[in-house]
Parts: sequence; structure tokens; C-alpha cells
Amino acid sequence: MGISLRAAKLEDAGVINDIYNHFVNTCTCTWQESPSTIAEREAWMQQHDERYPVVVAVDDENGAVVGWGSLSSMSTRSGWRYTVEDSIYIHPAYQGRGIGRKMIAELIARAKKLGYRSVVGIISGDQPGSLGLHRAAGFEEVGRLRRAGEKLGRVLDAVYMQLEVRS
Repeated sequence: MGISLRAAKLEDAGVINDIYNHFVNTCTCTWQESPSTIAEREAWMQQHDERYPVVVAVDDENGAVVGWGSLSSMSTRSGWRYTVEDSIYIHPAYQGRGIGRKMIAELIARAKKLGYRSVVGIISGDQPGSLGLHRAAGFEEVGRLRRAGEKLGRVLDAVYMQLEVRS
């Protein structure tokens, strides 16, 4: 099975939203509790210009978008302009096939090319897959907000992981 990565297009908004909303409804990897509408996803994508890329993973056999990743602004305050937050969501049927590793490597490469200093992952403490993915890519845990969130009846830590991509 081959997987290609490409820049997301606005017409990918529906499938990106479907993948994301699956996780909104079923797990703690996002702390969002209500599904996003297609209008919200399209607006989000329009805010993600070349400085804040969205990348999709495509199954080469059938052309289906099976995952996505993004770099987003860490804050609207200008002092944060050299730091971005990464997000990665892979369709459950495609997890465990190395797509996350491929996606995080692509996001790191794009962050370097765009001149960012750091990439940060804010990860639910009960998500060993995401924590391991980030560790394997060189991220280090730099902070933990204990019992900071709650979803699906569980109280959750927020783990801050950081990779410095330039000094």
C-alpha cells in the first residue's frame, strides 16, 4: 500500500472534517466535544495559508484521503510567530501503517522550510500512540498540565511536547 502526501485543497474539507469528527465523537485525542460543521472546517482551511499548511495523506491505490496533518499558529500574539502547533489525524482503518510517521516528518520539514523555531504538540496524556509518535520524531516533553481537561467522563492531563527545528 502506497501513501502519498500533498497539500490539502478546499475540496478536501469534507473528508478532513469526517476524519476529525470521528475522533471528536470517540476519543480524547482532541478535547473538542461537539463535531465541527463543514462551514467551520472550510473557514479553518482558509485560515491555513502557506504559512500554516494542511497536508493530506492519500491512498495511492484508490485516491482516498486517509489522514491529515497541519501546522497552526500557537497564539495570535506576535511574540509566538516562530512557534507552531502540529496536529495529525489518521483514519482508524489506516492507523499503524507508518502514515503518522510520514506525516510528522513532512510537517517538521515544512516547519524548517518556513523558518519556524519550534513545533509543539499538545497531547492528551492518555494517548500513548501520539506521545510515542512525537517522541520518535525527536520531540521532548517540556511540560504537563495536570488534570487540565475532561472529556468522555475522564479527567485528563495535557502534555506539551516540543521539537526545536532551528536555534
